[in-house]
Amino acid sequence: MGIFERYLNIWVGLAIITGVFLGNIMPDLFATIATFEFAHVNLVVAVLIWLMIYPMMIQIDFSSLKNVSAKPKALILTLVVNWLIKPFTMAFLGWLFFKGIFADWVDPQTATEYIAGMILLGVAPCTAMVFVWSQLTKGDANYTLVQVSVNDIIMIFAFAPIAGFLLGITDITVPWDTLLLSVGLYVVLPLVAGVITRKQVDKKSDHQALKGILSTLKPWSIIGLLATVILLFGFQAQTIITNPQAIVLIAIPLLIQTYAIFAITYFIAIKMRLPHNLAAPASMIGSSNFFELAVAVAISLFGLHSGAALATVVGVLVEVPVMLSLVWFANRTRHWFSTANKTTN
Repeated sequence: MGIFERYLNIWVGLAIITGVFLGNIMPDLFATIATFEFAHVNLVVAVLIWLMIYPMMIQIDFSSLKNVSAKPKALILTLVVNWLIKPFTMAFLGWLFFKGIFADWVDPQTATEYIAGMILLGVAPCTAMVFVWSQLTKGDANYTLVQVSVNDIIMIFAFAPIAGFLLGITDITVPWDTLLLSVGLYVVLPLVAGVITRKQVDKKSDHQALKGILSTLKPWSIIGLLATVILLFGFQAQTIITNPQAIVLIAIPLLIQTYAIFAITYFIAIKMRLPHNLAAPASMIGSSNFFELAVAVAISLFGLHSGAALATVVGVLVEVPVMLSLVWFANRTRHWFSTANKTTN
């Protein structure tokens, strides 16, 4: 393990501090970068995420995808958690904290908007960053691709009905341009590039050329992650400084939700006797969010400066450090999964 991977938590912490610092001393720069977007997808962030995911896509061996159907349990677990548990626990936690515990600190209208933003996060399972978390936990890259792809398909049909039901709104308009562009940029495009690269490079049985290019690209993947963190925190640096109480209040139920969903999924995976390389990514998918979609819908429904938009942004801010802590936990608990489980569905 290289110095980047060994001390990744430290680098991310420094990236967060750097982002907040630069965002406050150079707000115009970050404001300019924020304008480089299409369909609520920031193109600079998209390039950096693409840089992260591309090396992981090279590792996918399409000849092995046929074996995925023989291991349905992890996929079923992911779908149950993402669509039958996660949206409803998020709605409950939002109501519990902002209509109950924090009711005296937040006015009713703002509280309702915070809950709405949390719900939008809960109904949008992660697409792009899952590949990063999967790789950091030594997850099965082929299986992770299938899990993400199936979730994307379901999201096209289920996002609006579930969000509408939980929000009490029946006329939600899904920003299809954001949804389709994000899937294209974060899944389809790097996947195609990875397949082409693998086909051109991996022509010998010893796979040495493939290992060489992966070794060369690996540091760039980490650099892409750190640069993304700097930008995300830079974009919201002034909000973090000027409105820290709101950030903290929103972050508390989001943190509880993330850790709780991970714990539930991880526990069920152990009971289902899933191998660690399937259980860890399945737990990561349920714990993380498709923040581009959530932010876009929050802005379109409630406005750019609404409490709902702020809640989705806080989701972005807490996700990377929280998910890295879960990566650390998953790697430290690998021994909970017996070697016998490696051949189990």
